[in-house]
Amino acid sequence: MLKKSLVAVAATCMSMAVMANNTIVEMKTSMGNIEIELFNDKAPISAKNFEDYTKAKFYNGTIFHRVIPGFMVQGGGMTADLIEKPTRPAIQNESSNGLSNKRGTLAMARTNLPHSATSQFFINVVDNNFLDRSTNNAGYAVFGQVTKGMDVVDKITKVPTGRAGPHQDVPKQPIKILSVNIKAAAVQK
Repeated sequence: MLKKSLVAVAATCMSMAVMANNTIVEMKTSMGNIEIELFNDKAPISAKNFEDYTKAKFYNGTIFHRVIPGFMVQGGGMTADLIEKPTRPAIQNESSNGLSNKRGTLAMARTNLPHSATSQFFINVVDNNFLDRSTNNAGYAVFGQVTKGMDVVDKITKVPTGRAGPHQDVPKQPIKILSVNIKAAAVQK
């Protein structure tokens, strides 16, 4: 009887650990691959939003259109011709989730309106705590982290950039997001 109880407790603990898993995404770029863990547990709205765009193949063929060394790389909304793709409605800003804009984290890009994020995201290449939510700042919602391929992100920051129409910090040669795919989905509770 005790043995059966211990097995049941162990199985329950293992299944709870599986339920806590977050989604793992692979982003193939023209400069190499980046693996990302989405924080489904702490940023469920933003993580689901990214997953929905991924499942729709929305990111395939977009570019990193804004690259600022010592700050971040931004992508997920424009074609190589700098044409913004039509998006779904904006989502709620989850910047109060306790996650910080540290090196390697992904956050939702937005306009000056706090709840204006759609498809675009950025990868922090340094700690950018000033982007976190504070008394005077609505903050930028962190929803994931690079788990492999930060060297690729660092390579992206080294490309020459310039102006292209109204856009600044645009790579002179497009850095393409070839595909984004879910490698391992989070287990739904």
